[in-house]
Amino acid sequence: MDLDLPLGSDPVSISRRMEMLEKVLERAFTVPGLRRKVGLDAVVGLVPVAGDVVSAALGMYIVWEARNLGMPKWQLARMTANVGIDTLLGAIPFAGDLFDFVFRSNSRNLRIVRKHIDKHYPHARVIEG
Repeated sequence: MDLDLPLGSDPVSISRRMEMLEKVLERAFTVPGLRRKVGLDAVVGLVPVAGDVVSAALGMYIVWEARNLGMPKWQLARMTANVGIDTLLGAIPFAGDLFDFVFRSNSRNLRIVRKHIDKHYPHARVIEG
């Protein structure tokens, strides 16, 4: 995994930091036998209360970076709601751990940010191949 994180405040740097964090939180490794990618969000969520608090804090970092991009308040509210749903339902014992494998709030939030970047910062567009 390439850990070359840019430290700038330009849209490209912010986008790369958010993408790296999303990858670590949602798609860091594959579960053997299931062939499904999971990340620290699901693993840390197994620790009661503290794991959910840590996951929520890391998820809110993506929202904070989106705020730095100048995203509208309604999109920030939507992103915050995604993190809140993930945190609240993820805190339910057993069922919440299964929910963390399915509901990927950080991936959803990154999708919202990418749409904003594509529209407002075309030079920072991410080309996936």
